[in-house]
Amino acid sequence: MTTNKDPQDKGSATTEQAKNGTSGGVGIMKRLRRSASATEHNLSNLRNRKSTQNLFDQHGNPIDLRQYRKVLDKDENGNGMNGSEKKLRYRRTQSVTRAEEISNKEEKQRRAQPGRPIHRPRDSLFSWSSGFTNFTGLVNWGFLLLCIGGLRLGLENLLKYGIRINPLDWFFFISGHNEGEGHNALILSIYSLVHISLCLAVEKGLAMEIIAEGLGLFIQIVNIVVLVCLPVVTIHLKGHAFSLMGASTVCFFYSVLFLKLWSYVQTNMWCRQTYYQKNPRERRPSITLAELKNGALDDGEEDEAISKLVQYPDNLKYSDLLYFLCAPTLCYELNFPRTSRVRKRFLLKRLLEVVIGVNVVMALFQQWIIPSVRNSLIPFSNMDVALATERLLKLALPNHLVWLCFFYLMFHSFLNAVGELLNFADRNFYCDWWNANNIDTFWRTWNMPVHRWCVRHLYIPVVQMGYSSRQASTIVFLFSAFFHEYLVSVPLQTYKIWAFMGMMGQIPLSAISKYIEKRLGPRMGNIIVWASIILGQPLCIMAYYHDYVVQHFKNSLNGTEYAS
Repeated sequence: MTTNKDPQDKGSATTEQAKNGTSGGVGIMKRLRRSASATEHNLSNLRNRKSTQNLFDQHGNPIDLRQYRKVLDKDENGNGMNGSEKKLRYRRTQSVTRAEEISNKEEKQRRAQPGRPIHRPRDSLFSWSSGFTNFTGLVNWGFLLLCIGGLRLGLENLLKYGIRINPLDWFFFISGHNEGEGHNALILSIYSLVHISLCLAVEKGLAMEIIAEGLGLFIQIVNIVVLVCLPVVTIHLKGHAFSLMGASTVCFFYSVLFLKLWSYVQTNMWCRQTYYQKNPRERRPSITLAELKNGALDDGEEDEAISKLVQYPDNLKYSDLLYFLCAPTLCYELNFPRTSRVRKRFLLKRLLEVVIGVNVVMALFQQWIIPSVRNSLIPFSNMDVALATERLLKLALPNHLVWLCFFYLMFHSFLNAVGELLNFADRNFYCDWWNANNIDTFWRTWNMPVHRWCVRHLYIPVVQMGYSSRQASTIVFLFSAFFHEYLVSVPLQTYKIWAFMGMMGQIPLSAISKYIEKRLGPRMGNIIVWASIILGQPLCIMAYYHDYVVQHFKNSLNGTEYAS
């Protein structure tokens, strides 16, 4: 026969069990969860709660949490808190709870007044403490104001210079018509197959152990150094035989080829060190998802549905090297991630963007940039600071529009089109550089193929040689500054150091932008990044145009008239 116990006896028994220590603690917590109200099932809420208001057991009796404090003070793993931690948490909870109670009571009293009060503690929306972040209207206002200013400048340009756009001139400029002699740029580009073939032949000789490791490395270094120096010597000796577009194309092509062959040689060296076990493995090729699915880490079981990965030295073939040279990347791998098919609609959109983008860039150059640059020659030569600054600001807008169009055209449209044609799956050609809060972040995010190459083949090897990260970063900037100068000075045959100094100036500018970001916030750091992009490039263009005209058209410079 079952005897009904009084609810108070049950509550006292539960209290006694909670006081007995850890034995039965789990049962107490389960019983407490069941008896507590539905809003108090979270143990953390029960631990932090000090008020017993609206907390009743299953019989409607109020629950005093102090009776269960010993059990509640235990964390999820059953470990108790020390006394000081419990006291500190208790004081903080009590103070916050007391402050909230006082604030709520005062608010209720104010609202109960017959004068219908409407004021309460609030911050202005432009104050950071307000927590307000929706400035969409101001962004739209700024965009509209920028468009109106740009349209005004465009209309001023049309009224002043008329319509200067002539697609026939674009064709003559790109094809090099009436410039140069013959097809020297094309011949020099085809000659690069000699360096490519020599690189592959040396790699095969090293793989077959026909060529010694030291001799092979020496031949590869000489090969790629001669490769990057060949356009400099050729254009310097026979500059009249090259058009400006042809010389620029050759320099860009040889620069990319230099970076790709460097990556090809260094990656095969890493694979060779692992393959022959001559040196301890300092760096290993990345394990791809396909390799994991192939069972590279399993017991050797193979899936026939998944193609086998290429292993060293089976990759040393012309087809493999030519695919890498055409792929939209500068870092070589034995097995690139591939897509299963070509998306024809996606490819057609990217090709249309390339065609339209090239025409837009050429039109902006012909209609807007060329007249502004020509009119900046005299103020820049006379070192008239006021007029030169006015020309710089006038050139900044069209130059920045061209740069943005070029970025989208190259890194989104063209590289995506090439990747789609070659089934190249890694399309991370850029990151959100527009949100960069300092110069370092910008250079790490706006050109991902070059950034990955610099980290993989220059920064990490230099650090592994014992240099500090700061020294390695300086070497990377020196390397980048050299190629920026290479791509400008060699085609123009104006050997100055403005592009080199501009890139090296990024080091102190990076420190300044980081200081501003730290002191004034990320928004001001982002403004510094945008200011360097908008104002730095037109200044470099004006400097090179001035030096180019002075060097190549010195005799007719005195007849140049200044147009405001």
